[in-house]
Amino acid sequence: MNPAPLARLLQTALAQHTKGRLTEAEKGYRQVLLSSPRNFDALHLLGTLLYQKGRYPESLDLLSRAHQANPAHGICEMRLGLVLAALQRLPDAERHLRAATRREPQSPDAWNNLAATLRALGHFKEAADCLRQSIALKPDAHETHDQLGGLLADTEGLPAGRPHFQRAVELQPAYAQGWCNLGLALIGERRYAEAIAALDRALALDPALQHALVGRALALQETYRLNEAMDAFGRVLAQVPAHHEARSGRLLTLNYLSGISRDEGFAEHVAFGQVAEESAASPSNAPRPPRPGDRLRLAFLSPDLRNHSVAYFLEPLLRHLDRSQFEVMLYHDHFQLDAMSNRLRGLADLWRNFIGQRAAAVESVIRADAPDILVDLAGHTGRNRLPLFARRLAPVQITYLGYPNTTGLRTMDFRFVDAITDPDDDDQRYHTEHLVRFSNCAWAYQPPANAPEPTRSAAPGITFGSFNNLAKLSPVTLALWARILATIPDSRLLLKGHGLQEPSIRAVIEQKLREAGLDLARVQLLGRRPDTGSHLEVYREVDVALDPFPYHGTTTTCEALWMGVPVISLRGDRHASRVGASLLSAAGHPEWIADTADDYIRAAVETARQRVDRPDARAQLRRDLQASILLDHAGQSQRFAAALLRCWELQRRSNK
Repeated sequence: MNPAPLARLLQTALAQHTKGRLTEAEKGYRQVLLSSPRNFDALHLLGTLLYQKGRYPESLDLLSRAHQANPAHGICEMRLGLVLAALQRLPDAERHLRAATRREPQSPDAWNNLAATLRALGHFKEAADCLRQSIALKPDAHETHDQLGGLLADTEGLPAGRPHFQRAVELQPAYAQGWCNLGLALIGERRYAEAIAALDRALALDPALQHALVGRALALQETYRLNEAMDAFGRVLAQVPAHHEARSGRLLTLNYLSGISRDEGFAEHVAFGQVAEESAASPSNAPRPPRPGDRLRLAFLSPDLRNHSVAYFLEPLLRHLDRSQFEVMLYHDHFQLDAMSNRLRGLADLWRNFIGQRAAAVESVIRADAPDILVDLAGHTGRNRLPLFARRLAPVQITYLGYPNTTGLRTMDFRFVDAITDPDDDDQRYHTEHLVRFSNCAWAYQPPANAPEPTRSAAPGITFGSFNNLAKLSPVTLALWARILATIPDSRLLLKGHGLQEPSIRAVIEQKLREAGLDLARVQLLGRRPDTGSHLEVYREVDVALDPFPYHGTTTTCEALWMGVPVISLRGDRHASRVGASLLSAAGHPEWIADTADDYIRAAVETARQRVDRPDARAQLRRDLQASILLDHAGQSQRFAAALLRCWELQRRSNK
């Protein structure tokens, strides 16, 4: 074909392409290539069109040929990098996208695309620098501001992204995704009223925006509006049953609610497992045969390897673990690194932080590390990676510590508990995992090094207290506490929890107290303290701590006992409402465990009256705890290790 008709044919195809008539455009480009197989423009444009249609292998062939025909064309090289990234050939994509920024240094798109690939490769700082370069070239690009905010939020914490989300919506007030991300960042800063307002703005612009719907549900959960949160999570799942964050958020909330039957709760957990496992190809990962002298590769995955309750109970087990039997790998998944993180890192043979990394990248790394046993420490709490466990990343998978219920996954082989939290076959019926009662108590407690001495203030009267997560203050709990205060007229209730310094949250809690019949004049509400030492100091004001129901405290119970304050706990019919019974039995004080509401009230009143005038009672309780299995760190670690080895052997035999 002569050059002029060929050029007209190419222009016609390009016009169709520009109008979105991709089928007609593809035909035109192919006609050009029949007459001129090395025509750069036809190769480049057809390769671009096929990339747009998701036909990546064909696109790669055409764009590679176009690049060979004109190696100096920066836009072509950028698109070649994009299709390589789509095919997950990330190092090759990076090479071409870097070259594109050298050839087209004034192109914001080139910098944006390089940033996306660098982020996928885990090069977060350089990816952020590329986005900043793009913004310098095009300061009013609201989506780029949003992308930079998202990168920083994922890798440095939500507050780090907030200024960039704020700028995105300033530039484009109708940008729903920007308002959504701003709302999520404000949740991270615990500015809940502003967060809900931003999320409402996002939903007004785009009522179907899933991230905004989930964010709003999380904000309701964080502000203790639990029934509203349940409904909000449920609306998301009605649209997208596989939405992991909504599913886990709803399951966590279920544990706080009284009146939820075990059958109902189990069914919802199983539904999660079915959805997660249906979407996960689970390759065979049978235990390897043992080799003489081998250590088992033991990995823990958690977002809480930091100053967090989970770490308080994990550290003593790791510190005393027999390293002739285990090689320890710790997978952290949080931007926060602190003194606790450093101590745990010192106890590991391998430490990794997966913060900001996509699930596929995390899976690839864990498979390459090849753990024999992988322990989940999160359950359905925030930032969990349970969908990866659905993909069977290790021959033996165990859940422990972080969550008081089943995960719902059949691929989670074992759950570590004790004979008080989960005593019989009925408990096994409500778990997809096999229950392993590895010790008389499932916890090893490490008291904070900066804990003050257990003394009582000189305040008159009797003070009951609870420093638990305020989400645990169910109507049943508050009604019991109202009855206790009514029994001792000069007593008061001290509650401490995050958010109480914010008027909107304080109003929610005060309304719950009023509905339970509590006189607000007899209730003191305190917000969080700046550090653990000052937090524990407040126990000097408390004579008796009251465990909530149906979701007991764990760290709070141990802290109260360490500070010499007895804890009264009402035993229920499931793990979450038996934790108190396990801890108090371990501490040698079963007399503080009640099996009925009347017993709970009686125990609280009698214990308060007996102990208020005993100056030695607090110091004695600390000594009781020191002598208990909770602080038998070496023994608990040995029991934990023995259970791990049994699980490994059971799984190995079952795979023969």
